[in-house]
Amino acid sequence: MQKLTEHQVEALIDTGEASAEIRNASSRVALVLTQSWCPDWTFMRSFIEGANDEGLTIFYCEYDREPFFRELMEFKESVLGNSLIPYVRYYADGMLVGDGNGEASLERFLGRFEGV
Repeated sequence: MQKLTEHQVEALIDTGEASAEIRNASSRVALVLTQSWCPDWTFMRSFIEGANDEGLTIFYCEYDREPFFRELMEFKESVLGNSLIPYVRYYADGMLVGDGNGEASLERFLGRFEGV
């Protein structure tokens, strides 16, 4: 898992979408926007953090721990239209294939790339 940099978050907010660098980091990319205290995130992180799935890159931001907390939260809620956490955007071959909130298993998480 790779933590989003402040520059990557600024670009996300400025353009309304993850940069090509993020979307094309591998054949499947998950972008997780969440807060560190969230129990659903803690549970989900426990199984995605160790995922050794070839062609999968996971980016995350626990924005309650960042100086841009309010700005990213407002962007996620108003522009991306999701006020729940963790919020996940799924990309396959650089294209957005879905979004949603936390998943209950690695299998369900990986299935989101296939539209399951």
